[in-house]
Amino acid sequence: MTKERPKLTKADIRRVNLRYMYSSQLGWNYERMMNLAYAHAIYPAMNKLYGDDPEALKDMMRVEMQFFNTSPVLLPTIMGVDLAIQNDAGTESKEAVAAIKTGLMGPFAAVGDSLFGAVIPTIMGSLAAYMGLKGNPIGAILWLLVACAIIILRLFEMPFAFKQGKKIIGSMGNMLQNLTESASLLGVLVIGGLIPSVVKVIVPFKLVIGKKTMDIQTEVLDQILPALVPIALVALAYWMLGRKHMNSSRVIWIFLILSIIFYSLKILGVPTA
Repeated sequence: MTKERPKLTKADIRRVNLRYMYSSQLGWNYERMMNLAYAHAIYPAMNKLYGDDPEALKDMMRVEMQFFNTSPVLLPTIMGVDLAIQNDAGTESKEAVAAIKTGLMGPFAAVGDSLFGAVIPTIMGSLAAYMGLKGNPIGAILWLLVACAIIILRLFEMPFAFKQGKKIIGSMGNMLQNLTESASLLGVLVIGGLIPSVVKVIVPFKLVIGKKTMDIQTEVLDQILPALVPIALVALAYWMLGRKHMNSSRVIWIFLILSIIFYSLKILGVPTA
C-alpha cells in the first residue's frame, strides 16, 4: 500500500511566509543571489512534504538552491506557486518548479523593482519632501502608511498565490504590468507638477538698450513658458544621470559648483518673493 504524501496547511504557508519576511536578504551572494533566503524560507514546507524520504528532500532542495533573483516584494508569489505545484504533484513537479522559477523571476523582477523600488518611493518621497519644506508632516506620514500597507500586503501575498496556484501566473502578470504603467504615468505627473514649486531659479539679468531696460525673466522667458528655467535644469539633470560614468552624487556636485559660479556672475538667481 502506497503511503499518502502529507499536504501543506495554512499554518505551513504562514510559517514559510514569516521566515521569508524576516530573512529575505539572508545569505545574499553574487553567485546565486537570493537562493539561500529562498531555500531557508521554504525548507519547513519541503521537510513536511518529503521528510520521510531523505533522498527526495535532497533532490528537491537542490532545485530550490539554484540561482534565483527577483523583486523581494513579489518573491512570495513565486514561492506560493512553487509550493502549490509541489503540494499537488510532489517530486514529479521537479522540472516544472525549476522552469516556473526561472521563467517568472525575470519578469517579476522588472515589474516589482520598477513599481516598489522606483515609482512608489519617487512619488511618495517627492510629496513628503515638498510638504516637509512647507513644514507639513502629512507627506512623511503618508509615506510611512504606504510602506506599512505594502508590508501588510506581503502577509497575504503567499497564501493567495498558494491558493490560486498556476492560475495566478497569467492574470497577475497582466495586472502588475498595467499597474506599473499607471503608477509610472502618475509619477511623471507628480514630479512634473512639483518642479516649479521646488526648483526656484530665475535669470536676474536685465538687458539695457539705451533708455530701455528689458527684464529677461519676466519679459522674455515667462512669456515663452513659465518655470522654463527650473524645467530646463531638471531636464539637464535627468539627461546627465543617463550618461556613462555619471551618478547622482556627481550630478549634485556639478550643480552645486555651477550654481555658485552662475550666481556669482548674476546669470542665475533665486526669486526674492
